[in-house]
Amino acid sequence: MTIAIGDRVPDVKVFTFDEGRPVATTSGEVLGTGKVALFAVPGAFTPTCSDHHLPGFVLRADEIKAKGVDKIVCLSVNDPFVMGAWGEDQQVGESVLMLSDGNGEFTAAMGLEMNGSGIGLGSRSQRYAAIVEDGVVTWLGVEPGPGLNASSAEEVLSAL
Repeated sequence: MTIAIGDRVPDVKVFTFDEGRPVATTSGEVLGTGKVALFAVPGAFTPTCSDHHLPGFVLRADEIKAKGVDKIVCLSVNDPFVMGAWGEDQQVGESVLMLSDGNGEFTAAMGLEMNGSGIGLGSRSQRYAAIVEDGVVTWLGVEPGPGLNASSAEEVLSAL
């Protein structure tokens, strides 16, 4: 079942990447306090994700945070090393927290998996964005298919 507005985000083990190593944390710790703009992508270094989705949030980070967001989080079903390298490649700095759901547990618990096996991706996350306040989803934009409309930085700004 897909998570809905008013639902609490699942609390599972996820990873960040710091100083060349994976750092274990939980989704509850990352998303459970304050106002968080969360967006998920099917894969690091993939065209739409690298050319538009992540860069949109990096470019608009100050605007998003000016609307009361404490943290911007990018999640993907990639390992923490890949998420760290992608964040470095995209020069996210402190603007976006790169969160690894390497085992897909958070994505599955959110009910937002997609089958990317036809293009060699296996089970990944659908492309979506959410506003999470103190661990509860207050807005959710899930892409109905390929493309970037419902989950863009602009849509998140409009929802704030």
